[in-house]
Amino acid sequence: MAEDVARKVDRGPTAVGCPVRHDPDGVWRITGYAAGRAFLRAGDTVQAGLGVQTVARMPPRIRRPVLYRDGPEHREDRRQTARFFTPRRVDETYRPIMERVADEQVARLRAAGELDLSDLAFRVAIDVTSAVLGLTGGKPGIQARLERFFPEKFDTPGFTSLTGVRTFVRHLTSMLAVYRADVRPAVRDRRARRRDDLVSHLLDEGCTAGDVLGECVTFAAAGMVTTREFIVVAAWHLFTDDALRATYLTAGEPGRLAVLHEVLRLEPVIGQVRRRTTAPVTVAGVTVPPGAEVHVHVDVANLDPAVVGDDPLSLRPARPLADGGAATGLSFGDGAHRCPGSHIAVLETDVFLRRLFAVDGLRMVGRPAVSFKEDIAGYELRGLRVAVDR
Repeated sequence: MAEDVARKVDRGPTAVGCPVRHDPDGVWRITGYAAGRAFLRAGDTVQAGLGVQTVARMPPRIRRPVLYRDGPEHREDRRQTARFFTPRRVDETYRPIMERVADEQVARLRAAGELDLSDLAFRVAIDVTSAVLGLTGGKPGIQARLERFFPEKFDTPGFTSLTGVRTFVRHLTSMLAVYRADVRPAVRDRRARRRDDLVSHLLDEGCTAGDVLGECVTFAAAGMVTTREFIVVAAWHLFTDDALRATYLTAGEPGRLAVLHEVLRLEPVIGQVRRRTTAPVTVAGVTVPPGAEVHVHVDVANLDPAVVGDDPLSLRPARPLADGGAATGLSFGDGAHRCPGSHIAVLETDVFLRRLFAVDGLRMVGRPAVSFKEDIAGYELRGLRVAVDR
C-alpha cells in the first residue's frame, strides 16, 4: 500500500539513504536523524549559512550577533538570556500578549471580510517578538520596514555589478530605516529606564545601539519571518484535512500542540542547517575533516523511519518516537544553537489559530504559492487568503 503523503511543500527526495556522505561538490551532507543530532551537538563547528560571509566582513570592533558566535562566548550569551525563553516565562508573560495580538488580527479579518493569511501571521509574529526583544515605542509601519528588509527574493550584495550595488544600497537603507524607527527609540527609552527585555539586557552588557540593531535583526529573522511561514503552513493543513481540523479544535492545549509539533516535523520551515567544522567530527562512524562545509538536511532527517517509525510522510500527532527523537524533529535545530524561542513560536501559533478557526464562516479562498529561498533553505507561502462572513 502506498504511503499517505501529507507534506504540502515538495522538497525533493525524502529517502535518508546513507546518513552521512561526501558529495562531489565538496559538501558533506547529513540526512540521518541520529547523525544530524550528534553533529549539531558537536562542539567543533561554526556557522556556515544565514549570511555568515557578510558578518565575517564586519569590522572586529562590531559585536557579532549571538547566532554567529560559538564556543564559550556563545554559551555565556545563551546562559544570560535563557530567562527570556523559559516555558514559564512564555506562559506567564508572553501568553497575554499573544492573546491580545491574536484577537486584534481576527478583528481585522472580520472587518475586512477577506485577507492574506501571511499578512495576519506576520503581524502576530512581529508584535510578539517585539515584546520579547523590547522593540516597543517605535514609529508606526514596522511591518512594511521588515518586509523591505526581508524581501521575497534575495540578491547578492557587492560592488562588481550594478545589481550587487543596488542590493547593497537597498539592504543598507532598509537596515537604517529599522534602526531609526524601531531600534533607536527602544534603546533611548531603556537607557532612561531599564525593562525586563533583551534590549535592556544588551545595554547592561555594554552594547552599543549598533550592537542592539544586529541582535534585533537576527531575532527578527528567527522569530518573525519563520513563525509567519509556520502559521500559514499549519493553517493550510487544518483547512484541507477535516479529520485533523476536528482533532485540533476539540483537543485541549496539549493535544493542539501535538498537532502543531507534527506539522512542524513534517514541514520544517528551514530545511537545512549549515555548519563548518573546525576540527575532525565523527558521527555515524564517519569522520568529517576540519574545514568542511556540512549541510544537515532537516527536511529529510525528520523523516528518518529509524526514529519516527512507519509512514514518516503521514501526519500523525503524538506518533511514537525512538529514544532521542523529538516531536518537532530537528526543526528547531539542536545543540548549542537550538532555537531558544521554540516555545514562543509554537504557543503563539496555537493561540492565533485557535481563535482564527473559531470564527464562524471561516474558509480558505486561495491556495498559497510556494517558493524557496535557497540561501536559507526555507520556503515561503503567499496567497493563502482567508475569508469570513461579514
